[in-house]
Amino acid sequence: MEVTDIGNKEEGKVWHRKPTPGRSVLVTVIRTAQQAKTVRFLHVTFDTTGDSFLAGDHHGNIYVFDISRNRFRLVQKTGQACTAVAFSLRRTTEFLVALADYTIKCFDKDTKQLVSWMRGHEGAVSFISIHSSGRYAITTSSDTAQLWDLDTFQRKRKLNIRQSVGIQRVFFLPLSNTILSCFSDDSIFAWESDTLFCKYQLPVPDSGPRISYKAFAVTRDGKSLAAGGRSNLLHLWCLDSQQLIRVIQMPSQVRTVRQLEFLPDSFDGGASQTLGVLSQDGVMRFINIHTCKLLFYMGSHDDAITTVAVSPNGRHIAAIMDNGSINIYSVQSLTQELNKPPSSLVAVVSGGEAYQDLSNLKMKVRSDVVHKPAKSSGRRTQVKILRPSVEDKENELPAGLNKKRLVAMLKAFGEYPAKYRMFVWRSLLCLPENHSAYSSLTDKGLHSSFLTLHDKYPIKSHKLQRGLQRVLSALAHWAAIFGEVDYLPLVAFPFVKLFQNNPMLCFEVVATLIVNWCQHWFEYFPNPPLNILSTAENVLAHHDKELLQHLVDCGITSQLYVWPLLETLFSEVLTRDEWLRLFDNIFSNHPSFLLMACVAYIICCREPLLLCSQKQDFEYFFHHRNNLDVGAMIKEAYRLMGSTPADIHPRTTLSDFTPLTSGQYPVFNQYPEFIVEYQSRERERIRLQEMEYLRERQEVSALRADFVHRQAEEEAYFAQQDLLQKAEEERRIILAQEEEKLTEQRTKLAAMKRELKVKELQLLDATRRRFLKHQQDLRASHIKRLDQEISRKMDLREQETATAVQDLEVRQMELEAQRKRLEQHLLKEQQRVGREVEEEVRMKMKAGERAEENYTELLHNAETNIQVLEESLAEAYQLGLESDWQREVVGRLQQVDDEQEKKRERLAELQRQTVAEEERLVDTMRDVAGRKWDEVMSTRAKLQEQRRSWSSVEMDGQRAARRGVPDRTAFSFGTKGANPAVRADSASNLRPAGTTVVCLNSSSPSDSTSTNFSLDRGRGQLDSGERELLKEIRELRQKLAARAKEGSLTSSQSVHTLSSVSQ
Repeated sequence: MEVTDIGNKEEGKVWHRKPTPGRSVLVTVIRTAQQAKTVRFLHVTFDTTGDSFLAGDHHGNIYVFDISRNRFRLVQKTGQACTAVAFSLRRTTEFLVALADYTIKCFDKDTKQLVSWMRGHEGAVSFISIHSSGRYAITTSSDTAQLWDLDTFQRKRKLNIRQSVGIQRVFFLPLSNTILSCFSDDSIFAWESDTLFCKYQLPVPDSGPRISYKAFAVTRDGKSLAAGGRSNLLHLWCLDSQQLIRVIQMPSQVRTVRQLEFLPDSFDGGASQTLGVLSQDGVMRFINIHTCKLLFYMGSHDDAITTVAVSPNGRHIAAIMDNGSINIYSVQSLTQELNKPPSSLVAVVSGGEAYQDLSNLKMKVRSDVVHKPAKSSGRRTQVKILRPSVEDKENELPAGLNKKRLVAMLKAFGEYPAKYRMFVWRSLLCLPENHSAYSSLTDKGLHSSFLTLHDKYPIKSHKLQRGLQRVLSALAHWAAIFGEVDYLPLVAFPFVKLFQNNPMLCFEVVATLIVNWCQHWFEYFPNPPLNILSTAENVLAHHDKELLQHLVDCGITSQLYVWPLLETLFSEVLTRDEWLRLFDNIFSNHPSFLLMACVAYIICCREPLLLCSQKQDFEYFFHHRNNLDVGAMIKEAYRLMGSTPADIHPRTTLSDFTPLTSGQYPVFNQYPEFIVEYQSRERERIRLQEMEYLRERQEVSALRADFVHRQAEEEAYFAQQDLLQKAEEERRIILAQEEEKLTEQRTKLAAMKRELKVKELQLLDATRRRFLKHQQDLRASHIKRLDQEISRKMDLREQETATAVQDLEVRQMELEAQRKRLEQHLLKEQQRVGREVEEEVRMKMKAGERAEENYTELLHNAETNIQVLEESLAEAYQLGLESDWQREVVGRLQQVDDEQEKKRERLAELQRQTVAEEERLVDTMRDVAGRKWDEVMSTRAKLQEQRRSWSSVEMDGQRAARRGVPDRTAFSFGTKGANPAVRADSASNLRPAGTTVVCLNSSSPSDSTSTNFSLDRGRGQLDSGERELLKEIRELRQKLAARAKEGSLTSSQSVHTLSSVSQ
């Protein structure tokens, strides 16, 4: 096993040689300070990763050990011992440390800076619990628990309790917002961390002995709680159902459970099954809570464990040993030891009951109640009862202890258990606990000799200061000499510090020590006890003459090398633990053991003493701590007790141990009373004189202070008056100078104002000019933009005008082509109709000729008697032909009217389109040339007048056409006996006239659209074109009217010819 001594190093390697695989202890870390004294480590805690942990020692140094990187580093020096540490904050570089002055400090391990300082506890903080989020922390002391916000480091809540019920521990449950509070009466409450609402309380077991919970452990999933205390029983609770599910009974070797820790596993889902139980014997046993089997253990009786910390990943365990070192264990190596073959059956007995085989761990598990072991069957073993002897009666102590057994245990272990030391001392010293007698002493108040004790012996703790004053005052009231002994505070202070919570026991221990171990100390008062010192010198002369001769040669007497050890009871040269070990042996032996211990200390330090030659060196040596093995010194004292001859043995001078009497304390008068009384009287006289002197001095001081105060006031008054006069003169001079300066400044200011006004006017003029120029530039640019816009619009207007002219030319060409097509069509239709009429007339004439010929033949062939019949038949035939002709003419006239109506509708549609186009063009021209609006309106008015004239002309033509049609129809209907061929010819002549009128009227509106454009450019051409079109239209209408007249004349002539022929 490798041992690493970090000493005073601030950083370095944890181990210098890689640990051998399979070794359970990876490395042992110790720290030795000056003079090879070991500094104990007190607390350890892992971070969330499990690869590094914090460790705080007794001197207040905080170290970080990184196992993965094999490095350690000193991160803080607090200057005082820590009581708890925590390393799982939200900010991974910060950690909390609870110190002995009841404060909690937060440091940064990287920057080594103090982050925050939290105060509020009135007792030592024993435990710090961090929430899983790292934002909150709970600190627990014996009287209160406080909830802190780690973002602001402010206290949020405080848990106050009754004095009769103490707090054992308050902590967060993992992965939840629940707080568990455990009290000394075995009650456990669960609280909501946000609202602090009580969720539930675990029921206190009614059956079985009371455990007095001291240790607690929770699984990572927060569902199971293990609790143990002053018993070998463990309670396993299910927090979901709030029920006690199992009671585990540890073996008889386990009497008290100090600490419980669940060993996490990567595959158990947080429901840990392995529980580590650290008992009072310093052995930590790991068991399976379901099978109740021992898995492995750590530590032993010789190498006891004080406290442990398990890494969150379950790979390492850091344990603080009883000697103050840190052992780093590998969990993998510990679990591999389970597969080793069983140990040998042969065991060597090395001691009494203290050494028992750990391999035979047996546990009993019961679901509800722990049953007592059943009585063994078979024959009863005969028991021989031994009556106690006289020697046993002498060794019997109160509370059932035996001094002989205690001494044997002391020799075996070198000291009593720290937990039971005070109890053993009370039994060894047979303290009577006289409460009434002690109360009568304390009721007398503080002794006058110790009213100013704090001036000579200043103590940081006021509680210890008051306790020391009470104990010393009680001793002084018990015996007057103790009010005069100067070194009595040095003798009593270590016991006051040990028994600070019970001053009566402290008084009785000191009184018992003075009565037994301080025998003959006060016979030569106020001088040191020369008889006792000579006895010690005789023992030293017998065992080490060379050392004594060296001391004599250097002029060093026993008052210099023995008396400092006795008057301080070794408190200046030994540490607390060493002093306790020494007094374990002193109280267990004869009162002469104290002198033997002094001689043993000198003999064990003979080497450095032989090197000293100056008196100052010897004085320093016996008033300061030295590099000494207390165990060797105690062994040397036992050797001196056994090997010193009886004639020089202190046993012959000192009487045996005599305890204090019960009821009342014995009278202590082993001192020269006259000297003490004389000193007390002198002290009282001196005290009274000092009081009188102080009173007179105080009066004189008051008078002098009053005089000095008055004198100072007068001097201050006159000085103040002088200063006021001087100040007034200076102020007047300064005022005159200031007025002159003010006048000059006003003159300068007026000149500056004038200059500024001129400059302002110049600037305003320049600004105005610049503004005018700017306005001119803006107007010029605006005019330029308008010119450009006008030119652009003019160009656009010219382009649009050219486009419109081109469109008009195209439209005019289209109208001309249409007019020519219509004329051609009219000519063709007229020719066709003329041919049809001529053909029909010829056919009718031929038919008439044939009919006439037939009629003539019939006239010639018929006789006179049938002439009337033939005439009637001819007349009837003529009437039938007239009715057919009338029907045919009416049908054809109806067709002509229908075609004219269609053409009128087409003309109306074209007129509407023309009006819409005119309005669109007018709007466009209004936007393009707003200035020509009057001309456009006049032009439009002219066009409307022309259109009205055209429409009137057209309406006249239509009326004329309508008047001609009924006349013709009337004429046709009025004729009787006319030739049908003639009627057909006249009807056919009417059709072209109607058709021609319709075609011309349909073209006239379209021609009129060409005259709707009134533009500046090409207006003369448009007007001439318009006049030509109107002229052509008039000519066409005249032609049509002439043709209609000719048609009517020809039809009338044909009718007359037909009528004449018929006659």
